[in-house]
Amino acid sequence: SALLLFISIMTMFMSGVVAIFEYDLKKIIALSTLSQLGMMMFSISLGLYELAFFHLLTHALFKALLFLCAGILIHGAGNTQDIRSFGGLSLNFPLVTVCMNLANLSLCGVPFLAGFYSKDLIVELACQYSWGIFVLLMMFICLSLTVLYSVRLTYLSFVDPYGGG
Repeated sequence: SALLLFISIMTMFMSGVVAIFEYDLKKIIALSTLSQLGMMMFSISLGLYELAFFHLLTHALFKALLFLCAGILIHGAGNTQDIRSFGGLSLNFPLVTVCMNLANLSLCGVPFLAGFYSKDLIVELACQYSWGIFVLLMMFICLSLTVLYSVRLTYLSFVDPYGGG
């Protein structure tokens, strides 16, 4: 259980850090999935099997929406996956922008969206376990990384007119 806890935290951390420095849209989404799988394994290591399954379901639903939106953006941007070439797509794809932002916000665990109910309960129950300050600190750092690469993806794709390039 302690080994699974350590591996899950390291998986969340490493995939989150790599996603921050990645420019390929599909790789960012795949690394986000890897980070969330780490979150599910973290939940399993704490004995929260039902919560891990609930997080799997909410994650799968919104990740599917994210991949559908990514496909539209890749097609609309001339078949490129490099988010540096996207820049300001919110004017050309308003519905995709709304759907992708909704999916990203849910995956980040924004209150009252589906991802919040699974992720917040895992975090809340993890705070009640006495694994030590290192585990809690790493968990919160990993959750912050999720928000960081999601906001970066949204900014470079929809807000920044130059796409960071």
